[in-house]
Amino acid sequence: MKLPTILPAMALIALLSFSCSTDSIEEGKIESITSSFVPQTKVIEIEILEIINDHRLSLGLSTLNNMGTIKAQAYGHTDYMIDRSEVSHDNFLQRKANLINSEGASRVGENVAYAYSSSESVVNAWLNSEGHRNVIEGDYTDFDVSAEKDENGKWYFTNIFIKK
Repeated sequence: MKLPTILPAMALIALLSFSCSTDSIEEGKIESITSSFVPQTKVIEIEILEIINDHRLSLGLSTLNNMGTIKAQAYGHTDYMIDRSEVSHDNFLQRKANLINSEGASRVGENVAYAYSSSESVVNAWLNSEGHRNVIEGDYTDFDVSAEKDENGKWYFTNIFIKK
């Protein structure tokens, strides 16, 4: 083949091979990808779960089981809060729906926090707040927590509870 004949064909192949799309990935699809990732458990997270279960036992309540699916949801939200540099319950209804669909949850509760430096301080803050304490002492069967540091070394926390 002559060079003038090959160049247009190669240009067409290159154009088709390297085309771009302006369609953006929907936020829900990104959330479903991150909601399946379960990071390795940190010492501070284990301590938070133990303190909460000890508190529940002291009141005669049952202890809660930790669950990877809940941790994945909590991690996704903690990462979201760090990205936005703010504490929130944004997209809670989506996390709730995911746990209802994947785990058969009949009830879902959530506590979030920022900038506490230890497991004791964050759990004490939650227990000293009526709304957060009601979640901790609520009618749930399972829970898990995500604790992540931002680029400045400040902790963000998401603690999710479900009843099956």
